[in-house]
Amino acid sequence: MKYHLITFGCQMNYSDGERISSYLEGKGYLSSSQEEADLIVVSACSVRQSAIDRIFGLEKKFKEKRVKTILTGCVLKKDSEKLKRFFDYVLNIKDLPNWLEIINRKPIIDKEYLQITPLYSSLYTASVPIMTGCNNFCSYCAVPYVRGRETSRSVEDILKEIETLSKKGTKEIWLLGQNVNSYSPIPFSDLLRKIDKVEGDFWIRFTSSHPKDLSDALILAMKECNKITPYLHFPIQSGDDGVLKRMNRPYTVKKYLNILKKIKKTIPGIFISTDAIVGFPGETEKEFRNTIKVFKKAKYDMGYINQFSPRPQTVAFQMEDNVSNEDKHNRDKILTDILRKTSLKNNKKLLGKIKEVLIDKQDGDYLFGKTKDYRNVKIKSKDNLVGQIVKVKLIKAFPFKFEGELI
Repeated sequence: MKYHLITFGCQMNYSDGERISSYLEGKGYLSSSQEEADLIVVSACSVRQSAIDRIFGLEKKFKEKRVKTILTGCVLKKDSEKLKRFFDYVLNIKDLPNWLEIINRKPIIDKEYLQITPLYSSLYTASVPIMTGCNNFCSYCAVPYVRGRETSRSVEDILKEIETLSKKGTKEIWLLGQNVNSYSPIPFSDLLRKIDKVEGDFWIRFTSSHPKDLSDALILAMKECNKITPYLHFPIQSGDDGVLKRMNRPYTVKKYLNILKKIKKTIPGIFISTDAIVGFPGETEKEFRNTIKVFKKAKYDMGYINQFSPRPQTVAFQMEDNVSNEDKHNRDKILTDILRKTSLKNNKKLLGKIKEVLIDKQDGDYLFGKTKDYRNVKIKSKDNLVGQIVKVKLIKAFPFKFEGELI
């Protein structure tokens, strides 16, 4: 029997995909192309309408192939009701250890799906979920409805997985959680310190951090732990207090900027990325201009701008989507232009610096990778260095990237 996995969405979905592959191959399935597969598994993401639309585009292919299909991942009930007409099974990712038992109506076992050892897709970088679900209920977000409330993995399980990865020579490990700051039973900062003591030469990154509970202890741990990279994804979502309140984001712009100031002072040169939503219901020009002010003041290195689209079951779905698509597009462009300028200005300050770079791609005469502080670098070289950490001198600066040369 052969299977093919199609994954949409965030890093968590891709991490889940590695466990799906491990489970199926443990049951005797072999990975194959979509054309040769007897079973196709689609890991969906209801957080983005575009991802759901792409799944609808698979219906014709499924009917032509007459292949067995499973839908899983982050799937809202409303999306599930529409999609299940051309899927044989809609299965909860949390039930992964029992998928075949559920399909064959056999007794199920009591096992947490995150305890399944993943079939890692990379030899040098890996994702390690430390928790799943979310308790925040941001008014625009579907995650609490598709993944449920927060559940943290045990410290022992996390350390065991990271120790295994370190022994295999993994160079970069991402800790994943919808809000890693909410990790329990110990503070997230304490978990980082424990991970930092694991033997091996590897980098640790994590995502995502909610501003409402990013603590001084976490900032200090980032500074003091050698393996923790000077990179932080720190979502603002909006630079206006009124919009933040409608989004159910329980912090003010002032609090956010004070935390950001403290981070930059404690960890000089740290790479900061953010998320922002433009065109949230009721967002006025004045409110948007406040977001512009924050972007200019924060001087982000990178940002991910999303044009608001209503998701079923969320509170924002009941709000009037009264910002035109044209205004959303224009606001997206304005923030992106600011990001390009601040990124270039930040990058120029680093010209001539020597950085460690993890090479993740080779294309012709060029290597591509990221510095420890998460900056993109292109290097002219025919050497096969994928998966290695090398020293590179930054010689040309652009928005969001550099050109460098091997040292």
